[in-house]
Amino acid sequence: MAIREEIFGTIISCFKRHGAVTIDTPVFELKDLLSDSHWDGSKLVYDLKDQGGEVLSLRYDLTVPFARYLAMNKITNIKRYHIAKVYRRDNPAMTRGRYREFYQCDFDIAGQYDPMIPDAECLKIVHEILSALQLGDFLIKVNDRRILDGMFAVCGVPDSKFRTICSTVDKLDKMTWEDVKSEMVGEKGLSPEVADHIGEYVRLHGGLSLIEELLQDPKLSQNKLAREGLGDMKLLFEYLILFGISAQISFDLSLARGLDYYTGVIYEAILIQPQNDHMEESVGVGSVAGGGRYDGLVGMFDPKGRKVPCVGVSIGIERIFSIMEQKAEASEEKIRTTETQVLVASAQKKLLEERLKLVSELWDSGIKAEMLYKKNPKLLNQLQYCEETGIPLVAILGEQELKDGVVKLRDVATREEVDICRGNLVEEIKMRTCLS
Repeated sequence: MAIREEIFGTIISCFKRHGAVTIDTPVFELKDLLSDSHWDGSKLVYDLKDQGGEVLSLRYDLTVPFARYLAMNKITNIKRYHIAKVYRRDNPAMTRGRYREFYQCDFDIAGQYDPMIPDAECLKIVHEILSALQLGDFLIKVNDRRILDGMFAVCGVPDSKFRTICSTVDKLDKMTWEDVKSEMVGEKGLSPEVADHIGEYVRLHGGLSLIEELLQDPKLSQNKLAREGLGDMKLLFEYLILFGISAQISFDLSLARGLDYYTGVIYEAILIQPQNDHMEESVGVGSVAGGGRYDGLVGMFDPKGRKVPCVGVSIGIERIFSIMEQKAEASEEKIRTTETQVLVASAQKKLLEERLKLVSELWDSGIKAEMLYKKNPKLLNQLQYCEETGIPLVAILGEQELKDGVVKLRDVATREEVDICRGNLVEEIKMRTCLS
């Protein structure tokens, strides 16, 4: 939990830095609302029994509840983040950070704005968070659903097969091109020529120069959807260059992302190195963030079908926890699970009342303080407790100190002791612990 709280703190401060408000929604939604929501996850939804006439299910993600919330409250623009648990009736894989109950950590911008400005900010946010968490080198892959659909059209994929071919292309990060091709031809019924044609495109990745090249491509440039997508992609990269993050971003034509509700830009962040040299094996984590533009989802929940364009990103928090926990274990560095600044200790017997008075003074002044729940604890035991739990300071009371109106303040790491006037103790503790 100490590691989790630190990660949440980093992420939330980034979301707030970008001006987001936070919302909360119920853990359950109406079942029909979830099963109609344009994604293939309905077999993974946890259903609840009929309670009082409503058939409910546990939420599967935070995006569908967000879209429902916008439609219900007739909100046409908002920048929000939401961190909460979601539920999937899946096969857990604990080592890879896959659970049935897990946190999602979403940031979305809803509203009608000029093209690619909110989209670029979402990518900047991913870059800021992954940099701050120091997970190692990462790459953010970017593509656009319109470029994919246009590419399938010019390669000769029938409309009815777009989605199913899309999900096969999405496996290119885990499978070789030969395996992907044989799935397209063998299972999905594409002709080998069409598959080869797709292969020429989906193996391309690069930056601005690739986008400009494809805008001149004799086939793609003839397709209206692909042309629109490439035009927006060019604009996006120009903004990413201004944000100073284009070096970690790759325009990748194989990126397809499974969810059906995406309508424009899609992206996914992956870690591209073993997390730590000392690990026997690197954590198999895959994607640690993903998202995209979904302009049609809110309209599905609005009785009048009013659309609210949205773009968002989800940080793969459980996968990040897995990495951070393994890094912590590998480094053998002791993780502090409390934030206690000082232990109030006594050097002699019969000073319980004085300890209680002092610890209370410290609490009332906003200092994080503890004492041992024993009438006459041995000084050595009190000092050992600080070493075990990582408490940096000990305020020691003795008869002489009480007479002199001072407290002996001991630095646990260096073992240095100084007498501090009782009235200055709070300031001294604050000064010494705000730096650590």
